[in-house]
Amino acid sequence: MKTYLDIVQIILGVALIVLILFEVRSSGLGGVFGGAQTSLIRKRRGVELLIFRLAIATAILFFVTAIINVLIVG
Repeated sequence: MKTYLDIVQIILGVALIVLILFEVRSSGLGGVFGGAQTSLIRKRRGVELLIFRLAIATAILFFVTAIINVLIVG
């Protein structure tokens, strides 16, 4: 059981890294280097909103898997 949880956690970790990198790339290259945005309030729409929500869901699943993994190990 622990081995399966470890594999799931590795997969979720890689997926979370990829999703966060896609988020940064979609906001523009200036955001990577700390560039200022033209407006303070910006709405996410379409694919950007989907990637944002997937990143949140993946982070929650990663956290839950980590807690379950700790409880099983003892």
